[in-house]
This record gives sequence, C-alpha cells and structure tokens, in this order.
Amino acid sequence: MKAVKILLVLGFAFIQQVEARGVKFTAGFNVGHNGGFGLNFYITAAEFAEDFPFIARFSIGHAWRNPGNADSARKIFINDATNGTPEKSGRFWQFDFDFVYNKGGLFIYGGPRLSKFIGNFKFVGGNEDFDVKSVQWGVGFGLEKYYRISRKLKLVLTGGVSYFFDATLYAHDTSYSPDGEDINPRRDYTYEDADRAINQPKFVLRAMIGLNYRLN
Repeated sequence: MKAVKILLVLGFAFIQQVEARGVKFTAGFNVGHNGGFGLNFYITAAEFAEDFPFIARFSIGHAWRNPGNADSARKIFINDATNGTPEKSGRFWQFDFDFVYNKGGLFIYGGPRLSKFIGNFKFVGGNEDFDVKSVQWGVGFGLEKYYRISRKLKLVLTGGVSYFFDATLYAHDTSYSPDGEDINPRRDYTYEDADRAINQPKFVLRAMIGLNYRLN
C-alpha cells in the first residue's frame, strides 16, 4: 500500500512537471509489414527536457508470421511420430523504445527491442498440439515521414529494420539455448537445429502506414 501511495505521488509530481514544461504528447498506430502482417500502437513525448533534441517513443506491436517447419519442430521438441496433418500459425509481440530525431522533416529513430514469439504446431489426427516460444532482445532503427491532414492529425509512412539476438527456444519440457545449456534435448539435436526449424524473429523489416494524433 505504501508503494502504491509513493507511485501515485510520483505520478502526480511528474504530471505537474510535464504541464509546467509544456511537454507535447502524441499517439498513433501503424499497419503493414513488420516481419509479417502487423499492427503497432505508440505514444510519444517531445520537449520533456530542456534543450534535449530527441522525441521519446514507446510502442507495442503484434504481427503474424510463418512459425517454421512443422515436421522438424515435432522431431526436435516432441517425438518422431509422422502421423497427422500439420497445421501451424505464428505470432509475436514487439515492444520498442525509441529516440526520434527530426532531420529537416525526415525523422530518424532507433532504440532497444523486446520480442515475445509463439509458434503453434498442430497435427490433426496425430494427437499433437504444442507451442514453441522465445523471448528475445534486439535493436532497431528506421526512418519516418509525416504528412499533415489537419492541425492535430498526420499521415505517417515508416520503414526500418530490427535485429533480434539468439534466445532460448522452448516447448513442452524441452529447450535449446545458444550457450548449449539445453534442457531435455532430443537425440543429438542442438540449438542450431532448433533455430533452423523455428522462424523466430531475426532481421525484421518494417514498412507501414499509419496515423499520428497530437494529444495536447
């Protein structure tokens, strides 16, 4: 309870400071390609520190992608069965924190990334349904261009690339790690085998269009 009160006091103090400084907030969304068809929602804060030239932005995105090779995933993580008709689906959440710089109307951005990937593999008639998951850190950068629609609303075109570092892949009670510290590995399979079978994010290209709205 004490911690909640402290957070409320700090939050109120921050809001007062923001209002005193005249911090500019915007929010928006993008839709298009981001390692697969995806959506992205974000909020930005500008002029929150004196003479600081960058805009801060936090965004949350979700994209759908091919999760990898179903038969290989089954062998590497589950068993050697070959029965059933494979069905598969993949998706990942992406969390970005960027600093954005206005260079003559062209905005340059970059910062850290966090991805949470889930690939689902189902073998209809084979009694198999399992998820392969990973959590990856990464970095990214890109360019944006804004086109005014009204005083507060702008059209946004954005493109960029993110790179995600190798991370542990796990499913059921088996996992494979880049450092070789695997848990219940099957046969002589390694992380390299699992990584080839599973299409977790690596180089993620972004080409999206969206809207940006000024909140104050």
